[in-house]
Amino acid sequence: MSGSVEVFADYTGPVIDRADVVVVGSGPCGAVAAYELALAGKDVVLLEEGPPFTPAEFELDGALSMARTMREGGLRFTTGFVMPTMQAIALGGGSLVNSAICGRCPEFRLQEWADAADLDHTSRRELEPHYDAIAGFLGIAPTPDDVQGPRNLLFRDGCKVLGWSSEPCTRNVVGCRGSGECFTGCRARAKQSMDISYVPAAIRAGARVYTSVQVQRVRSAGRRVTGIEGRVVAPFTGAPGVSVRIEAQAIVLAAGALATPLLLRRSGDLANASKQVGENVQFHPGTSVMGVFPDAVDAVFGATQGYQSLQFLREGFKLETLWAPPSVLAVRMPGVGLELKRKLLDMQRAAIWDAIASCHRSRGSVRERGRSQQPAIRWRFDPHDAEILGRAVWALTQIFFAAGAERVLPGVAGLPDALHSLDEARILERRPARASDLVVASTHVFGSTRMHGDPARGVVDEDGKAHDLDNLYVVDTGVFPGSPAVNPMFTGMALARRAAQTLAGRV
Repeated sequence: MSGSVEVFADYTGPVIDRADVVVVGSGPCGAVAAYELALAGKDVVLLEEGPPFTPAEFELDGALSMARTMREGGLRFTTGFVMPTMQAIALGGGSLVNSAICGRCPEFRLQEWADAADLDHTSRRELEPHYDAIAGFLGIAPTPDDVQGPRNLLFRDGCKVLGWSSEPCTRNVVGCRGSGECFTGCRARAKQSMDISYVPAAIRAGARVYTSVQVQRVRSAGRRVTGIEGRVVAPFTGAPGVSVRIEAQAIVLAAGALATPLLLRRSGDLANASKQVGENVQFHPGTSVMGVFPDAVDAVFGATQGYQSLQFLREGFKLETLWAPPSVLAVRMPGVGLELKRKLLDMQRAAIWDAIASCHRSRGSVRERGRSQQPAIRWRFDPHDAEILGRAVWALTQIFFAAGAERVLPGVAGLPDALHSLDEARILERRPARASDLVVASTHVFGSTRMHGDPARGVVDEDGKAHDLDNLYVVDTGVFPGSPAVNPMFTGMALARRAAQTLAGRV
């Protein structure tokens, strides 16, 4: 049996449908859940607020790409501590515009989750079959050397000189050409984003997909949800269209760690007896460092994020290589006018590497911003966590000089724009970084609908089922009790697969 996909132009009147399960959100977690449920023979409807994209519609200009594929044009930010945070609005969700990194949550972090959140069956051993199945489906594998390019291999070489561990990033990519276009959409279609992998597979298994549909309310009666209400919205403008109403025996929310809690609150404060919906919001704040080398690096070629170091994972940070459209990277360059132009010439000899931090102390909340359907995100960057990210900047600087950089641009307030030697850079080691010193951003969000063994302290159980409701599941990264230490997509997908298989046995 084959399903279908509807796009904005297809809607000529109100949408009314019925299904065994409605899945809200077509990103990595929602797409996996929809596929597994359809594969189990369930009648599945998958809803996505954004439109589908084809390679011809990808914009190489970073600003234009973000305006089309990101919520609020890529200008969303937190308050309390101001930090940019980007979430996608497209069929396939963040997988369309992320760098495809698929890291398995380390055992030590899962044990911390188990201890802190009273979890009984979320160990690496228990998640491994789900990781393995997803890896096989998507072709997840280490990035090969022939598409690394100099900027990734220089990172490897610098780590080797220092005696630090490093490894190719494992990514959901098949046939990568090293174009470095992950963030604006892979025109080669090598990246196995959900729109060309799990979503089509779900359709082949019978799922019906509605794009350009904004879910505004989950309907419920007693301890059961009964369906969703929403509307069709025009791509890019959000202009309202016809109404949408779908009845279901069960609902799976995978709208994202910022959108799912808002939907629950708009639906009569569903699943919130614990008062934890929208609380405990955590991020992986990240910062980047530029190194300038004596010779051309040809940074345009190479996997977007092809190499990483887990050397300091237990100390709270992960190191990675990075590439993005030059217009985006140029925002981090110091100087104005002619001085800035001269520094931009360094880009041909430069590499950019970054760090993300597991910030356990830095927490926030998400609420609805008036009637805008957009989130108001408050987040505090704890001083101790800022110091951890500062140590990551020092580690990246050491790798650059070990790899042969002639100068490093740390991007830290109060320090020189450029550091010309390791001895000069030791100020990074001596002076603890403050939150206000660092330029940070994050796309990794979790914790807002956290799982917990105690219904009084969490929103869902280990299978993703809401404690307060019999047939509502949450499967996005909001269910994480805390940081996964590495990029969250793969672990979110593994938990979604487990939750979907559990739900399939109950519907």
